[in-house]
Amino acid sequence: MKKLALTIAALALTTSAAPSLAQQNNQAGTLTCKFGGNVGWLIGSVQRMSCTFLKSDGRHESYVATFSRLGLDVGVTAGGHMAWTVIAPSTGLAPHALAGKYAGASGDVAVGLGGGANLLIGGSKRTIALQPLSIEGEVGVNLALGAAKFRLR
Repeated sequence: MKKLALTIAALALTTSAAPSLAQQNNQAGTLTCKFGGNVGWLIGSVQRMSCTFLKSDGRHESYVATFSRLGLDVGVTAGGHMAWTVIAPSTGLAPHALAGKYAGASGDVAVGLGGGANLLIGGSKRTIALQPLSIEGEVGVNLALGAAKFRLR
C-alpha cells in the first residue's frame, strides 16, 4: 500500500509540473519505447531503449534512447514498454525532430506487473513535450521516484 501511495504522489508531482503546452500545441503522434531488464542502484539507474515515433500522418521514425533516473530506484525489472503522446508546435515535424535531450519527473512501481509515469520536456529548442504522462508497463519488483533525463538519437 505504501508503494501505491508513493506512485500516486509521484503522479501528482509530475502532473502539477506539466506546462500548458498541450493547450498551445498539437498532437504530433505517439512515441513508443521498448526496454530490457534493469537493476536499480538505490540512487539512480540508466536504461537503454529502442523507440518508434508514429507520426500523426502515419509515417514511422526509429530512434535509440537512454533513460536516466536520479533519485530512489530500488529493485529489478525484466523489461517493458513506455508510450507518450508527442505534443509539438505543429503536426508536420521535420524528419527526426524528436532527437535531443529531455528532462522531467519519473515514478514507477512493480510487484510482479507494474507501471509508472514520466513527464518529459525537451527536443528541438525545448518545444516538444512527451506527455501528458507516459504509459509504462514492466515486470519485476521495483520502486523508483526521481528526476529523469531522456536522450533520443
